[in-house]
Amino acid sequence: MDGRTLAVELEAREAAWEIAPGRSVPGFTFNGQVPGPALEAEVGDTLAVVLQNALREPTTIHWHGLRIPADMDGTESAQQAIESGASFEYRFVLPDAGTFWYHSHVNETEQIERGLYGALIVRGPDEPVVDRERILLLDDLKLDETGDIATFGDPHEHHAGREGDVRLLNGRQEPELEISAGQVERWRIINAANTRYVRLAIGGRSFTVLGTDGGLLPRPLRVTEALITPGERLDLAIGPFDEGESFELEALAYDRGRGESARERFASIRVGPSAESRAAIPDVLRKISPLASEDAGPNRVVSMKALMHGGQHQRDEPVHVGDLQVWDLVNETGQDHPFHLHGFFFQVLDESQPEVSWKDTVNVRRKDSVRIAWLPDDRPGEWMYHCHILEHHAMGMMAHFDVVR
Repeated sequence: MDGRTLAVELEAREAAWEIAPGRSVPGFTFNGQVPGPALEAEVGDTLAVVLQNALREPTTIHWHGLRIPADMDGTESAQQAIESGASFEYRFVLPDAGTFWYHSHVNETEQIERGLYGALIVRGPDEPVVDRERILLLDDLKLDETGDIATFGDPHEHHAGREGDVRLLNGRQEPELEISAGQVERWRIINAANTRYVRLAIGGRSFTVLGTDGGLLPRPLRVTEALITPGERLDLAIGPFDEGESFELEALAYDRGRGESARERFASIRVGPSAESRAAIPDVLRKISPLASEDAGPNRVVSMKALMHGGQHQRDEPVHVGDLQVWDLVNETGQDHPFHLHGFFFQVLDESQPEVSWKDTVNVRRKDSVRIAWLPDDRPGEWMYHCHILEHHAMGMMAHFDVVR
């Protein structure tokens, strides 16, 4: 059965971005808001988005995590940038359920920092039943002494990445959330920050990981913290809690190679009056078949160090449709790097992983390596991979490659 066609109009334009009551900064927005409108659809639907560019500079939209045709991927290698005053229609079928997001892929370090991003939720036929669902986009802002967004291009940021001193949840500075006692909510969390790593905790309470970048896990996973690097997503089941409780949604200390970060708050959570729950989280969420075993030999090595020092527009060898790819991502640098592959999901081949899952972004710790496996399906064209610390990407920590028949 064919899905619906969802027609959406987005306008990229400058507008005041209210990050706290009475406190605004000049933002780059979709339809005048940060984050941009949350787009919600079902597997099999066609998304038709007309983007009108009212900015004073070119832009595009990258559909982060979506397995779509190469010419819809929204990078300047796949489409001509949309000039100021021009428009472009993105049209594609949504093949997978999961938590995705859309964002600029031109001058990303500034355009995403200024707010040019939004969430895209695609639902499948067998979603866990919860009492409420929330989309939570994590971000930060770097402000100057006047309270305006700090200037871009600081040479230090090219190497370290740009981290802000204002932490944002859905575009607002440390808001308060209320959850009903006795209920279970699904939180779809997206890390939209340029650089910030978030070692997520919820007041020391345990919570359940339902899914990652590419949708649901095979089974729910109970944890007390979870690392979310720039570009990654996590679906969590939160609660139930008792009425009157209060705690914080916070980032615990983490050292990505720049020294240990401070423990910081993204939001306060207050538990309100009790409400009846209808939540039902099954023990089995989906079936995911492994693509390869951990001891499968790699057919490609991606050196993060070589990428960092390779300059712009590097090219990697093509891959052929249907040929299993086993890549070693090797990080000999002194910083962690979140590796993002456009247009395809991969699996991390590591027996220490509690569950096999589909990913498009994975952290490669400093002086370490990660082995991934992925299968290029029949979507030929030019694709890319890069570090999702946006300043590293802009510095040239990326490569293009072709998928060929």
